[in-house]
Amino acid sequence: MLRNMRKAGQTVVGKAIATIFFCALIVSFAIWGIGDIFRVTPASAVAEVGSTTITVDQVRNAYTNELQRLGRQFRTVISPEQARAFGLDQQVVSNLVTEAVLAEQAKQMGLSVSDQLVAASIMNNPAFKGADGQFNRAQFDQALRNAGLSEAGFVQEQRSAMARLHLAEAIAGDINVPVAAREALHRYASERRAAAYLLLTPAMAGDIPAPTAEQLQSFFNERRSAFRAPEYRAVSVMALDAAAISKPETVSETDARQAYEQRKASFGTPEHRTIQQITFPSQADAEAAAAKIKEGTTFESLATERNVSPQDLELGTFTKAEMLDQAVADAAFTLDQGAVSGPIAGRFGPVLVRVTQIKPESVRAFEEVAAEIRQQLAQERAKDQIERIHDEIEDLRAGAKPLAEIAKDKGLTLIQVPAVEAGGLDKAGNPVNLPEKDAVVKAAFASDIGVDNEPLRTATGYVWYDVTGIEASREKNLDEVRDQVAAQWREDQVAQRLSEKANELTGRLEKGEAIEAVAQSVGAPVVNATDLARNAAKDDLAAEAVNRIFAVPVGKVGHAANGTDARAVFKVTSATVPPLVTTTQAAQNAENQLRTGFGDDLLSQYIAQVRQDLGVTINQQALRRATGSES
Repeated sequence: MLRNMRKAGQTVVGKAIATIFFCALIVSFAIWGIGDIFRVTPASAVAEVGSTTITVDQVRNAYTNELQRLGRQFRTVISPEQARAFGLDQQVVSNLVTEAVLAEQAKQMGLSVSDQLVAASIMNNPAFKGADGQFNRAQFDQALRNAGLSEAGFVQEQRSAMARLHLAEAIAGDINVPVAAREALHRYASERRAAAYLLLTPAMAGDIPAPTAEQLQSFFNERRSAFRAPEYRAVSVMALDAAAISKPETVSETDARQAYEQRKASFGTPEHRTIQQITFPSQADAEAAAAKIKEGTTFESLATERNVSPQDLELGTFTKAEMLDQAVADAAFTLDQGAVSGPIAGRFGPVLVRVTQIKPESVRAFEEVAAEIRQQLAQERAKDQIERIHDEIEDLRAGAKPLAEIAKDKGLTLIQVPAVEAGGLDKAGNPVNLPEKDAVVKAAFASDIGVDNEPLRTATGYVWYDVTGIEASREKNLDEVRDQVAAQWREDQVAQRLSEKANELTGRLEKGEAIEAVAQSVGAPVVNATDLARNAAKDDLAAEAVNRIFAVPVGKVGHAANGTDARAVFKVTSATVPPLVTTTQAAQNAENQLRTGFGDDLLSQYIAQVRQDLGVTINQQALRRATGSES
């Protein structure tokens, strides 16, 4: 067949047919086989802000940095699902867009930052200063390498950031706070009210018969979700820290006694001395005064002679370490009680000092603190082993060794919790006992059975955890929660009756009946409350009842829930507001708070308007690629 095709291909018609055939074949490959050659490459821009482009790499770097920051904050690994639930991707893009909006506007306005200002900001950055407080070039280069930045790129970033900051300060940096706003905030914080009230208690609801089966079933059906069993997880947890691996029994008595001598001050109270001091203008004057003391002149007489008041004579009571002038401290702590020193060359001139009282140091004996010292030394030594043991455990985990066996091999405690819900409670409603409980529970509910989890880094070591079981959330039937449902039904009945009673009594007060008469009709005493402040409970008034009193005009009445099972019926009798004094620190703090709030609002509105004027487009597909959430 190949021979026949070759013969046919030598004729004019055959060549034409072959040409058409191979062209069709090439086109089909282009369309179906190598179409990527003709397709548009994936977009490299996540957002366009005017002429500024926010690239995939920019978003990826910012997103990764924020993930790492949150991971350090919560001491756990933030999964992509959690990050999306937090809206982290949108938040990162929004921040980058805001920076681009300000940068674009600064560029259009011709704002720029001089090289001198940029250089000064870098050289004054504490992160780039050495131990001597001066700019350290090597430290600067190391920081750039760690961040993966070139010097030119970092300088350009600094220049852009400073331009954005200058623009923001020009918009919202110095806002004049209106007097009306200060007065309104002052009124809200300083207003005090008085009210007469009575409390309706559950006993005033009367007898409430037990619910019928139909009532209970109907009540349960309407609130079935409130009685739903939460998801529970079984976890195994193993902690590695200095306390877990320390061995106090290996610390020798010699080492313990040596540590005791070095740390003796921490096991008691150091010596305190009460000191008097007279300062002289010259060394000669001090020596002359010291000679008078030797001849019998008293320290008080010398002070009177030099016009030193009794208050200025007293230097105070100090430990040696607390004294500002080391030369004076050295001299004062060698004197006997009542003795006067010779002339001392102090930091502020020649002085004579006298010790009027000595309170000796009080230190617990070695035998009393020996166990504590051994524990401290053992833990300090154990800290050096943490990373080595961590690596050994990780090697065992990589070899699929169960956590229980690792704990046994390393002499660590394995804690097994059969059931814990997302709030950290067991099935009985009691808090579970786990190291780093909040972080471990959060991480466990973000994991699954059989997942090889990264250990959580703690302040003193590591915590490993495994999810060993999951009990899914489910709806309970009425028989499981009958007592709870009946109790809730009764509480609702009491609340309903008290609310109806409160409406009735409030109506009587609105018609002009005295609150004393209304209270007597229900057997409740009238209480007069004064100096009520917003958001603060007072006596037997809960905070929510107090806030309701502030929502009612003076002379008017109302009622509000008071705690979980009572209701307050009240009449507002007065409201007072002290004058606004603008010279106090509290008034200045309030003004600064308002200025900051106004500035933030003004800047937000400005950015929103500029963003609208410039036009912002966001490529969601590129965003998903940048954050690793492409399906």
